Amino acid sequence: MASYRHRLVPTPAGRTHLVEQGSGPLVLLLHGFPESWYSWRHQLPALAAAGYRAVAIDVRGYGRSSRPDDVDAYRMLELVEDNVAVVRALGEETAVVIGHDWGANIAATSALVRPEVFRAVGLLSVPYAPRGGPRPSEIFARMGGGEEEFYVSYFQEPGRAEAEIEPDVRGWLAGIYAALSADTMPGAGAPDPHFLTRGGRLRDRFPEGRPEWLGEGELDVYAGEFERTGMRGALSRYRNMDRDWEDLAPYDGAPITQPSLFIGGGRDASTVWLAEAIDAYPKTLPGLVGSHVLPETGHWVQQERADVVNGLLVEWLRGLS
Repeated sequence: MASYRHRLVPTPAGRTHLVEQGSGPLVLLLHGFPESWYSWRHQLPALAAAGYRAVAIDVRGYGRSSRPDDVDAYRMLELVEDNVAVVRALGEETAVVIGHDWGANIAATSALVRPEVFRAVGLLSVPYAPRGGPRPSEIFARMGGGEEEFYVSYFQEPGRAEAEIEPDVRGWLAGIYAALSADTMPGAGAPDPHFLTRGGRLRDRFPEGRPEWLGEGELDVYAGEFERTGMRGALSRYRNMDRDWEDLAPYDGAPITQPSLFIGGGRDASTVWLAEAIDAYPKTLPGLVGSHVLPETGHWVQQERADVVNGLLVEWLRGLS
């Protein structure tokens, strides 16, 4: 970690913490939930060695970036402007933006609404699906029903999920990482860890064991950050989905035309459930260069299959040049 350069740069929310390696064209890396810049620890040196200035940030609400109190400070367009401010603070006019999980949604929206800044976009795990349809809260409410509730609906009420997670952050993180990793996720027929029994907890469905990619020291890093910050900032992203739906109405159905890349896991629910979004890429991502679904890979794709993902990213980036 000694070769990483840590910086705090001014952004609309106050400051964004970033970690960078290398020099050359700027590549901005955006993490998802519940992670941090550290989820890109395998990509930073690989991209730097390939001749790029690789920069991974703590998204607003995470790590050492600012954590505003107001929930609506975490709406998508606010996060896009954080990304633009990071690019400007680094002395650049344009960047390639790559995101995983929520970071993929943030990267896609950044490319959509600020194409003059973000010249290409890479999406990991979560496919691009243009804004449209009913309010997200209505969709997710229907995904539960009966005795089960979908995790996104569970995250909506401030304080509810925090009460489950914060008494044992380390254990909860280890559980969700295992639940969505290909080598430790529950088998066929087991209760789906994306849902919980009404009145229960998500962790009640987490499996035992730890995924191969997650060592004790790596879990220390993740747990230490969330033990220090709490979960409110991270969970506030989920609590703005209806606001985002309203804010992005002018972009209803809009494609992203810049060069793009998708990498997903063959055993990741995000890839499986959104298979129709991947099928629609000829219309929604007309600049798509490559779409890769990696077999026997779960949700944490750039950590589970670091070498493969690094190779695909470098190949794509070189093609952009």
